[in-house]
Order: sequence, then structure tokens, then C-alpha cells
Amino acid sequence: MVLYGEKVKGNDVNKIKFGTDGWRDLIAEDFTFANVRLVAQAIADYLKESGLADKGVVIGYDNRFLSEHFAANVAGVMAGNSITSWLPGEATPTPVTAFAVKAMEAAGAVMITASHNPPEYNGIKFIPDYAGPATPEITQAIEKYLNNLQADDICFLPEQIGRERGLVRELDAKPFYFAHLQKIINYRAIHRGSLKIVFDPMWGAGRGYLEELLKGTKNQVEVIHDFRDVLFGGYLPDPNERGLAPLRDAVLEKGADIGLALDGDGDRFGVIDQRGEYYSPNRILPLILYYLLEDRNWRGAVARTVATTHMLDRIADDYGLPVVETPVGFKYIGQSLIHHRSVLGGEESGGMSVQGHVPEKDGILAVSLIVEMLAAKGKSLKELHQELTNKFGTLVSARLDLRCKAEEKEQLLKRIEEWSPESINGQKVVERNTKDGVKLLLSDGSWVLVRASGTEPLFRIYAEAPSQDGIDQLQNEARHFLGL
Repeated sequence: MVLYGEKVKGNDVNKIKFGTDGWRDLIAEDFTFANVRLVAQAIADYLKESGLADKGVVIGYDNRFLSEHFAANVAGVMAGNSITSWLPGEATPTPVTAFAVKAMEAAGAVMITASHNPPEYNGIKFIPDYAGPATPEITQAIEKYLNNLQADDICFLPEQIGRERGLVRELDAKPFYFAHLQKIINYRAIHRGSLKIVFDPMWGAGRGYLEELLKGTKNQVEVIHDFRDVLFGGYLPDPNERGLAPLRDAVLEKGADIGLALDGDGDRFGVIDQRGEYYSPNRILPLILYYLLEDRNWRGAVARTVATTHMLDRIADDYGLPVVETPVGFKYIGQSLIHHRSVLGGEESGGMSVQGHVPEKDGILAVSLIVEMLAAKGKSLKELHQELTNKFGTLVSARLDLRCKAEEKEQLLKRIEEWSPESINGQKVVERNTKDGVKLLLSDGSWVLVRASGTEPLFRIYAEAPSQDGIDQLQNEARHFLGL
């Protein structure tokens, strides 16, 4: 690396592997300042070769250990390459960073985050100029530049010198983001509500956003975990059922109408109802879709991943709307939002966006729409869910994660490819889907999907059926076939 004429070594491109949402690794092990600068240089090279460098880059970061310093190193590399960057003075959620790309008409954004991973991890991902997750083609192009880099190839200016030269600039994206969200959210409906809400940003970058959005309404927001903690209170910053145990306790203790949560970088959401029951994304996404179609009169295709509830299909069919099924990963949902103008795109892991918004998952948007829906309907989450099941039937979904030995993974992948039964538990297999893993659809509307993790020696079995017994039977059948 060239820094005032000195060469700095210590980076290793062989240790940098991009996954489904950028590169994540252990802080101080492989996620080091040297390696972050290496990735930043590869992104800078990609922008220069693509003719986009003159548009500049937004930089965002979450509340993890050293995130602001990693972000400053990215800004230094951009400055060293004569690329302007906009660097916020505080942690910024991923969806807000993505929207800033649009607001600034930038070439893209570099986000420092490991999202919902354990606290000892950090990560870096590139958000292109369309403000959504990078496609595999863009990621592969950046990897190509990365693999050809040497330590001497990194151009770097310290952040302060970059500021003095006008190459590193301050940015507060909140006003742009709030102004845009007010065009999507029906604030008249929210003002009709007087909900008691407990909000859990999970010590993350989403602190302060829901409170700001609801300021001036009759809705009361009480916040827990409203400070930076790089250890996330000993929890994973993941708004799943286990991670939301403190939120459940707070909802019950305070007699709240709803508990809402964001993950560490604010791109995924979690929900606890007034009785303390956890509502998975597979239960929430259909409620939001039905509300947008029935009450807001929105129309368009519906996008979901292959692992996400088919309740979305039932609702879409009732309105004569097409369903776009994608492989797992919000980058595919994002492309559907762009090219199909989908009214809603969602995934079972808690990612969601809507028509007219950035094609990036946005937990802040999701919890805002949930507040709007409850205020507009004047009913509890349980009542709304019951109305939905009365109209469209009951579907229960679940995911089972099974670990295997690393050396067994390839053999098990080949075994999955051969899985093609004519029936399961007396139900005929009516369709075999190989879009991402192997998914079998049965005659009663239930289905089971087996797919491998892209980053771990792990297989996931997703299933959906009218009852929990049906799910257990489907997952047991798949597990028996795998031999795990």
C-alpha cells in the first residue's frame, strides 16, 4: 500500500470470500484494516473501469466494534483514488445508506456491517447505483479486481487529508430518508391510532428511527436497548423468536399493543404481539400484502423467495396478480422490485421492501407499515391474522437447520439432486422445483424445500403445511432422505 511513499503489507486476498451479502469475517482475524482497504481498492477499481467514479460513493456503517474506523479507511482509499465519498458522522442503517445512493445520485455505497451475525464479526458490502444488493455479476467483477491486487496497488489518503481536499464529505441521510418514507407511509392513518409500542433496535444502527417517524402522533413509543453496545447485550442482533425474548417481556410488563424490533443494521424486522407471541416474517408479510392491496389499493406483481410462505400466492391469486419466485437472497427480490415493479418483495428471514422504495430490504419501512396497518384497522395483530386465515386458510411454516461434516457436503448435495419421490405421506408430489435446492410441492398445497447453506456445512429444510403435524412429517421425510 502506498502511504506517503511507504509500503504497508499484511493483506491477503485469499482469505476474503464474498458470500450472499458481501464479505463477513472475524474482527482482527481476517477482517482487518489491511483487508478492508484491499476490498475498498477493488471497489474503487471497479467504479473507475465502469466509468462511475465521478459520481462518488456513499459510505455507511453500523454500531459494531470499530465500524466507524473501518468506514474511515474506506473513505481514505476512495480519496486516494480521487473518488469523492460521503461519510456520516454516526451509524446509519443499511436501508438508509441505500436510499442515500439515490438521494446523492452516487455510483453506489460501501456499507460496513455484519448485519445479524455474532458481535465478533464485521463485514463490508457494495450497494450499486440502483440502491439494492449487488447482483452476482457485479460481485464477481469486484472479486476479479480483488484477486489481481497487490499491497502496492492500494492508493490511500488519511481521512483528514481527504476532507481538506474535499474528497471526504459529511452526510446526514436521515432527512432525505424520512421525507421519502412519508410518501410511502399513510400518515393520516397513523395519526388515527393511539398505540402503545415497545421498540427494540437491538443496540443497532436503527436507534431513533421509529420514534422520529411517530413524533407528533398519539402513538406512544417506549424504547429498550437504546444505546450502543458492541456486544449486543450478549445476544445476537437477530430479531428471531429467541433474540426477542427481552422484547416479549417488555411488551407483557408494559401492557403494550405491539412490540417491534430491528436487527443490527436495520434491514430486517421482528414482531411480538400484545400477548407476547412471536410473529414470524412468514406470518407478517401476508398481513402487510393484504393490507396494501385491500386498503391502499396497490397493485403489482408479488415477489418472494423459494423459501417464503405461499400464503402470499393465495392472496396474489385472489387479486389476479402474478407471483415472481426467486432463489434465496434479497438481491434476487431486489431485481424483481426493479424489473417487475413488484408491489411487495419479501423473504422468510425478515427482509422486505415495496413498490416505490429502494430495492433493498428495509426493517424500518416494515415496522412503520405494521404501525400504519394496526392504526388504520383499529384491530390487534391476532384479530387481523384471524381474518386473513378465515379468508385464505391456514398455513404453518418452519425451518430446520442440520449440520453435517464439511467433507460430507458435496456427497449430500448430489443426494439431494436425486430426491424425486412420487408422493410424501400419501400426498402426491405435483411439482419438483430446482430453482434453489430441491422443492417438492404436494397436492394439498404443502411443500418442502431442502437447500445447502452457501457459507457453512449446513443444510436447511423449509416446510409449509396446514398444520404443525404436516410440517413435522415433511421435515422428517427430508431428514431421513439426507441421513442427517
